[in-house]
Amino acid sequence: MATYSARLALLTALICVGLLAAAFYMEYVSGLVPCALCLAQRAMFALIGVACFLYMLPFYVSRLIFSIAAFISSSLGIWLASRQLWLQSLPEDQVPACGPDIYFMIERFPIAESLQTMLMGSGSCAEVQWTFLTLSIPGWTLLFYLLTACISIVLMIFRGPRPFRLFKH
Repeated sequence: MATYSARLALLTALICVGLLAAAFYMEYVSGLVPCALCLAQRAMFALIGVACFLYMLPFYVSRLIFSIAAFISSSLGIWLASRQLWLQSLPEDQVPACGPDIYFMIERFPIAESLQTMLMGSGSCAEVQWTFLTLSIPGWTLLFYLLTACISIVLMIFRGPRPFRLFKH
């Protein structure tokens, strides 16, 4: 399994690139407007993809660092997707009020307030804009985050042969 860890990391990085391409297609071609949680989830997929690309560096210790980074990003993505699914499951009278667009907030408000809104979501995050096989977008992203978390654990365990050391302490 250790010999295939770099290939698994490359496959995971390419899956993240494909998911980001699908998100941009949905936004710019299909016309779906992403909410703040959607943008945060995109950022997590980008971080996972970058960590998996960097995992392919031929250094034993860096592989551990980048697989841990991919696991942390996957864990944050699981939380973000779960939060959005929770917002979507709320009855209409309990949905938080819709605030301004996240792009507007980034331009006009302090970065801390914008990040808090991005991570906690608003009423626009509770809107289901698209479904496939009865799962909404955050449902699918949650499945992919669970997959990347499992893959990053495998990458942590099977990262290749230990480097040769001439002198051991």
